Amino acid sequence: MKKILFSLAFAALTVSGAVAQEAPKAETQQAPATQGPALTFDEAEYNFGDITQGDVVEHVFKFKNTGNQPLVIERVDVTCGCTTPSWTKEPVMPGKTGFVTAKFNSAGKMGQQKKAITVHSNNADGAKYVYIVTNIKAKSTASANK
Repeated sequence: MKKILFSLAFAALTVSGAVAQEAPKAETQQAPATQGPALTFDEAEYNFGDITQGDVVEHVFKFKNTGNQPLVIERVDVTCGCTTPSWTKEPVMPGKTGFVTAKFNSAGKMGQQKKAITVHSNNADGAKYVYIVTNIKAKSTASANK
């Protein structure tokens, strides 16, 4: 009799444990839609190649607002006074384009240069970076090679 009661008790515990282990119902998961403005540059880096010391060069970085709300560039920071930025000042609507221009003055610089331009906006992903790269040669070296 003890064996029968013990077997029934063991069976009851096993069944109740199995029921308790039932997996929760799967919830329908949907990928969240990208909300807010999204700043997407055509290129992240531009290389001017070799330039002569004292040259002033300029490049326009084009971007598109790939988000679903207007994009506003708040400010653009540069790493030194040798680079001067300008940018689209009005809000850029979804699907529309804008620009960030970097003007680089190579006076007093020599050799390989890589300058970061930091674009602060209401972009959903925070600040974005673009870079200008160049190799600055001395005036006499550049003139002899031409």
